[in-house]
Amino acid sequence: MFNHLRDVRARRRGEELAESGFTLIELLVVIVVLGILAATVVFALSGVSGTSAQAACNSDAKTLDVAVQAYINGTTNANNTIPTSVANLVSGGDITAAPNNPNYNIQLNGPTATAKVAGSPADAVVVQAPPSTGTWTVYDSAGTNPCTAA
Repeated sequence: MFNHLRDVRARRRGEELAESGFTLIELLVVIVVLGILAATVVFALSGVSGTSAQAACNSDAKTLDVAVQAYINGTTNANNTIPTSVANLVSGGDITAAPNNPNYNIQLNGPTATAKVAGSPADAVVVQAPPSTGTWTVYDSAGTNPCTAA
């Protein structure tokens, strides 16, 4: 109401009314603040893809590890032998498909002649991250985490 009275008095005196709106400086300040917020969000989310690849690697390795244990302790495996390939796990129904991700390789260690990592037969699951260039590391759900490079 007071603004309306002010405008009426200004018209009576012949003064021009001030246009309401944003000044150029106000608009620039808003743009700079929004730019800073956007840069902060992008920086905060930059590590998310690496974390998700690491979580997927851990999940796949854990699934394969559990499938190996199920195969070893299964009723169809009378000698409690270790599977020699992922195909044994798929055909036995312990897993539906082999893990396949371009960020890492997860395989079974295999028999002594083709083992990727020297160790005990219990070290059945090995991880290579990054694929093709990384070293093969034994997956141990309780200790080391070979998926950190994924």
